Amino acid sequence: MSAIEARLAELGISLPQPVAPVANYVPFVRTGNQVFLSGQVSIGPDGLVAGTLGDDMDLEAGQAAARLCGINLIAQMKAACEGDLERVKRVVRLGGFVAAAPSFTDIPKVVNGCSDLMVDVFGDKGRHARSAVSCPVLPLGAAVEVDAVFEIA
Repeated sequence: MSAIEARLAELGISLPQPVAPVANYVPFVRTGNQVFLSGQVSIGPDGLVAGTLGDDMDLEAGQAAARLCGINLIAQMKAACEGDLERVKRVVRLGGFVAAAPSFTDIPKVVNGCSDLMVDVFGDKGRHARSAVSCPVLPLGAAVEVDAVFEIA
């Protein structure tokens, strides 16, 4: 078992099968030593986590939804690396999108659910640049969506 797989097990994370695209795009594109991952929505073993932060969801629920996005990103990354997460050299960037009411301003705190996971799993290699923005609605009614850029060996 690789160090990354051991760390996932330590955290109690079992990676799901990568989610199939729901429109005309691919889940990831490798170019050179970078992998661009398409946005992953907040879906977990119990289905889609839908909602609007500041309306029918609170900060903690949003962070949990963002963490699910991170788990889905790692699952896609594993597929992009032919099953070998040890190839990850760096999480370069995350782009977080949060469905939020106009008065909800803790968008960065929501996306921390994903950012914290990347550091928990990859250590210093998981530290990244990031954007975090709100929008009125996300695909399928998801609460959170996050895309990513990784560097691989």
